[in-house]
Amino acid sequence: MTTPLEAIRQRIRPELERLNQHIASSLASDNELMNRVIDGYLASKGKQIRPVLVLLSARLFAGAVTERAVRAAAAVEMLHNATLIHDDVVDDSDKRRGHPTINSVWDNHIAVLMGDFFTSSALKEAISTCDLRIVSALASLGCELSVGEMDQIYNARFHQLNEESYFTVIARKTASLFVACVEMGAYAVGVSDDDPRLAALREFTRRLGLCFQIKDDIFDYFDEGRIGKPTGNDLREGKVTLPLLHALTASDHPRREEMAAIASKEDLGADEISDLIAFAKEAGGIEYAYATMNRLRDEAVDILNDAHAGAEGKALISLLDFIITRDN
Repeated sequence: MTTPLEAIRQRIRPELERLNQHIASSLASDNELMNRVIDGYLASKGKQIRPVLVLLSARLFAGAVTERAVRAAAAVEMLHNATLIHDDVVDDSDKRRGHPTINSVWDNHIAVLMGDFFTSSALKEAISTCDLRIVSALASLGCELSVGEMDQIYNARFHQLNEESYFTVIARKTASLFVACVEMGAYAVGVSDDDPRLAALREFTRRLGLCFQIKDDIFDYFDEGRIGKPTGNDLREGKVTLPLLHALTASDHPRREEMAAIASKEDLGADEISDLIAFAKEAGGIEYAYATMNRLRDEAVDILNDAHAGAEGKALISLLDFIITRDN
């Protein structure tokens, strides 16, 4: 069965092919080792939701994807991949998208250098658009992603257990990237920064990004075989995400105080992580997270329908629904 994302990718297949050819060409160098590492990395492209959003935004406003939009999409994809490469080093991950990570195949030194190379290449792509708004959006995005990660570390270490702090983190570390995508796609086809249609698209996409992260957080509470990655990773790192956060702060579960004491510990054992996961489920945390996504989804659709009709608007809504219902 074709997913909504696959249907969207098929609709913009020529543009995606142009994008991926451009990325491969832009990352080529005269260093044989670097080319080998990059070729291996690009063999697994993932879902490419973020560059898809850049291309959809350009089509939404202009009906076509310009060369400048392709370069903007390349910039976003390169910066996103730079963060993933660096994350794999920090987390000592040996798999990404089912493939060995750069740090596991080579070493941390090469992985960090490759992440830096992707970051610099992203900036070159943004500059090549000759639009300072695109350069500014990419630079601001890098800052937002870093601050969001630092916010999350702070909350984990100092046990900031409230929804306001949680949503501040995911707005910065995840939603900001999706918003930057549609901004850059719009700028690439000449849309004014104060165009009310762009303001509406920003608000839609911010909610889409929040839903993306909430769904990712839900995955942490389910069996590795179903999701394809270990359960409880967030808890091992001291991160209390929305399902458990709701259970600890808003439920009347009889074990709430006991679980709050466990969640506040610096290091959690495997049994304690299992207890917290079971508690979050029993106390309605998963249902609450889904209800939150559905509320954000309804708000997003209302915003988009008021400003953008037509095929591209419908594609964006189908992408949002895919994000909420995906299983990996």
